[in-house]
Amino acid sequence: MGPRDDPDEEGALQQRYHDDDNASVGSRDSAASEANIQGSDASDEEYYSPQEPYYANKYIPIPPRLQRAWRATVKWTKGPQPPRHWKIHPFFPRIQTAPIKFLNNYFPKKEHKVVLLVFFYLSWLLSFGLVLHRSAFAADIPGYGSPVRIRCTDRYWNDGNGCGINGDLCRPFENSSMPFRCPANCKHVEVVNPHAVGDQEINYRPLVIGGPTDKKETLKNTYYRGDSFICGAAIHAGFINDASGGCGVLSLVGEKSDYPSVKKGAISSIGFDSYFPKSFSFVGGTASKCRDLRWPLLAVSLTFTILLSLFTTSPAVFFPSVFLGIFFHVALASDPPNLTDYYAIVSIALGRFLPASFCMFAVYKYCVKPQQQGLHAQIEKTFLWLGGCWVGALNNYTFDKIPIQRLTPHDIKQQPGAIPALIIVVLSLFFIAIGQAWALRVEGRLPRYLGIYGIFVVTLLALVAVPKMNVRIHHYILGLLLVPGTAMQNRPSLLFQGILIGLFINGIARWGFDSILQTPDELRGDATLGSLLPMVLPPIIHNNFDIAGLMANITFEWEHPFPRHYDGLSILVNDVERFRGYEDAGKTSFTWVKHLEGVPEYFRFAYMNGNRRGDYTKAGAWRKDGGWTQMEDGPSF
Repeated sequence: MGPRDDPDEEGALQQRYHDDDNASVGSRDSAASEANIQGSDASDEEYYSPQEPYYANKYIPIPPRLQRAWRATVKWTKGPQPPRHWKIHPFFPRIQTAPIKFLNNYFPKKEHKVVLLVFFYLSWLLSFGLVLHRSAFAADIPGYGSPVRIRCTDRYWNDGNGCGINGDLCRPFENSSMPFRCPANCKHVEVVNPHAVGDQEINYRPLVIGGPTDKKETLKNTYYRGDSFICGAAIHAGFINDASGGCGVLSLVGEKSDYPSVKKGAISSIGFDSYFPKSFSFVGGTASKCRDLRWPLLAVSLTFTILLSLFTTSPAVFFPSVFLGIFFHVALASDPPNLTDYYAIVSIALGRFLPASFCMFAVYKYCVKPQQQGLHAQIEKTFLWLGGCWVGALNNYTFDKIPIQRLTPHDIKQQPGAIPALIIVVLSLFFIAIGQAWALRVEGRLPRYLGIYGIFVVTLLALVAVPKMNVRIHHYILGLLLVPGTAMQNRPSLLFQGILIGLFINGIARWGFDSILQTPDELRGDATLGSLLPMVLPPIIHNNFDIAGLMANITFEWEHPFPRHYDGLSILVNDVERFRGYEDAGKTSFTWVKHLEGVPEYFRFAYMNGNRRGDYTKAGAWRKDGGWTQMEDGPSF
């Protein structure tokens, strides 16, 4: 591979490559001739000297050294003259061009190739459709009916006071069952903001609370708190397989206490040493053979895209076919939108495909076609471009493993390993950009691309300056911004362009065209609101250890009146709302009678504004020995 040094078609001598000269011999001769003509008697017209051009350095003195440095920089940026275009010369050309020769030998006419291509498309569609139908629609579970499709993050309980007083909005608590179906790849789904469990705050781990309570780890003695991820708990219990998902039946078993912390199924569950009103377990013998067939579907898609890449040299056939196939593979199989209705998933995929196609048409015209026109390195194209595209498209299995969820200072500081990972990513992108800039300089296109990316940078800086909005570079935007720098035919550009287009496909098929400008509320998600925290006075405790028939109780009081914009108080006990009192109702205190002896209880407090609540305080603990552990400063999550 190297820049092309082709002679002219007319057989002219090979051109000498040089950097820009300040002036040519021809230009000097022309200037001298013009001077002689103007100074002769051959013309009787009045002569006016041309207006002297304006130079800033006549009025603004610029040091000569700086002028020379600037001229040298401009000259270097323009690159060699004339420019040299990159061209991939295949390794082992006979082997790499063998698929094309085979196709031309057995299907020499264009009509034959068109019929073969149509048959290829039909075979691809039929194979993918049959496996997808079997993967998406499971058979009934005997005695329980059709399973309910749930997501990796689905739970029985809402955070904070989302389930209402005493959890009444999340009933029933027991004597109920549900057939369910989990997708694959739920094991690595984690909470990305600190989450309170009693007096603990967990982050960047699966929300699975509880597990087996006996040494044999039987399903009968395995239960989980009601606010656990259902699919994560099923994987932890060994009830379903993470690689292929699965179906089964869970049963609500009501209030439990002493949820253990157990490492099982590559998930370390969270322990909780008190009680919770809603728990669930899995019904043995109901695990169904339904599977999420995303890996067999990947085998189908890989096979057809590889065959297409090996036997096609036309970018106009290769790129649209690969884009369509990989887009719908991501949207329907490998990383579908987080919905439970599969028909809605199909509808969303079709809705996102059309605008994505318009974007890819521009990418094809200005980036893909210039790179792949005349490329006959079939195996290298398949390995580098197509392989890179699949790596980007399978982002949930590849780049999502990098410990960077969002590029915000708060997230980077709190996520383990995020800072070293960010440094490595930034350095990698920097050196890749240097390499691509050098390749563009050789082709004489660096000044133009510096202008393009200068516009990009100025636009991003203008967006950053928009008040009360945050810039978020989604990976589909990253792909669109960087792919112009790969519009040349060399091996690094093949790989980088494939990865960037794969990232674009994954971003649109999975998340859609999210805005580059988002409000702080959109970025915050379930993080804290930054609201005012209640000032609760030290509690009055009556343990009643020696009085038969009387349960211990604890009473809380708070300062009055409430701060501006607040008119009530919400109190959680063991992460369940047990009190909601408003100032106009005369609620000035709250007394809680101990629910269960021998276990601690955890209390959190938040101001209310109508039905909306603010941040809760960190948990204060009424310990087993009857003592009180005061809340630490700051909000809980």
